[in-house]
Amino acid sequence: MSRSVVTAVSDRWESVLVTTLERGTDARIARRCPDLADLLAVAGSGLAEVALVSADLHSLDRTALDHLRECSVAVVGIYPPGDEQAELHLRQLGISTVIPADASAEVVQDALDALYAVPDPRPDAEATWSAPGEQREAAFDVQDEVQDDLQPDVSEPLGTIIAVWGPAGAPGRTVVALNLASELALLGQSTVLVDADTYGGCIAQSLSLLDEAPGLAAATRSADQGTLDLAALARLAPEVSAGLRVLTGIPKAERWPELRAAALEHVLTLTRRLARFTVIDCGFSLEDDEELSYDTLAPRRNAATLTSLAVADQVLAIGAGDPIGLQRLVRGLQELGTVAGPGPTVVINKVRSSAVGIRPEPRIREALTRFAGIDDPRFLPDDPSSKDSALLAGQSLAEAAPDSNVRKALVALAAEICGLPAPTSGRRRRLA
Repeated sequence: MSRSVVTAVSDRWESVLVTTLERGTDARIARRCPDLADLLAVAGSGLAEVALVSADLHSLDRTALDHLRECSVAVVGIYPPGDEQAELHLRQLGISTVIPADASAEVVQDALDALYAVPDPRPDAEATWSAPGEQREAAFDVQDEVQDDLQPDVSEPLGTIIAVWGPAGAPGRTVVALNLASELALLGQSTVLVDADTYGGCIAQSLSLLDEAPGLAAATRSADQGTLDLAALARLAPEVSAGLRVLTGIPKAERWPELRAAALEHVLTLTRRLARFTVIDCGFSLEDDEELSYDTLAPRRNAATLTSLAVADQVLAIGAGDPIGLQRLVRGLQELGTVAGPGPTVVINKVRSSAVGIRPEPRIREALTRFAGIDDPRFLPDDPSSKDSALLAGQSLAEAAPDSNVRKALVALAAEICGLPAPTSGRRRRLA
């Protein structure tokens, strides 16, 4: 069956490759694109089924490749013969099918056929294809410079991603995310804390990290350009305590376009290999900007939050334990139900009798059961003095207030997530 193919290949190899395609394969050349902009325009018009792109195509990045896939255009990477760095670059961009520019017609045809044999076309899918004699490991594993202690153990399962979300009104997303990550690390679980709040991220300030360089922005930029590997991610996410790494967020809300969906998804894919748990502090807004993003490459305002929720294995929905906070949570849960991602585990923060009456936990549980169908929320007591002490010191609760009630509740929550016995008495359900 003839396939409509477009090319965006450097001048040195374009004529040779096109001749091979026309004379020895079932491909039909729809257009020879001079640059990336033309390639994306042709893909958006629906004229192409397959795109052949060279490693040196100007501005080729993960975001552009993601747009091609959204247009149902499969991608084949073309690299100069013998240029291992160019081949690796294509693989790090997420292109699973790559061939040398001087490949024979048989090899090119096999590559085209392989595009439809690979079951998962996502950029981070494990399946890869190379020309005979050119087979190499996937980009994750071809890292000669990676230290031995950063090499992923393929016998172990990938890490778990936990997205911490909550509605507007400061219910305590950052406090929960930061201290949950800290407690997971103290339980012996390697953890990466990611600040993906594009409205008011403050993980760096909460931990007294004076370096203003946003680690997450640097990681997504590197992922977009195809240069991010496990070692580079480890450098961008330094250890702040034993077993706990931090990817700091953007210091200004106006820099939100730097966190693009495809690149962030690749970063989070790598954090699964870097640590047992990834805890993401998400922004509150779930607006998808569908009208703005339809048929355009414009970045989405809330791409960081929506991507984090979509790739998460567990979602913690944080609500404040007062009438206003509970109302916002109930409405927020309805909106959260329309977003891709797992069902949330509800955590009520700042629980106190002065806001909802005596025996606050049963009252809150009754309200959530009635208005949101939630009958098993977790509760974190209000303890402003302990939180203030931790914030003033730039530390976690485990360091600043180890005996506080809120810290004990967070320890129990972390143990529940790990599947470990709760350190305190009482029955608690294990998170799904």
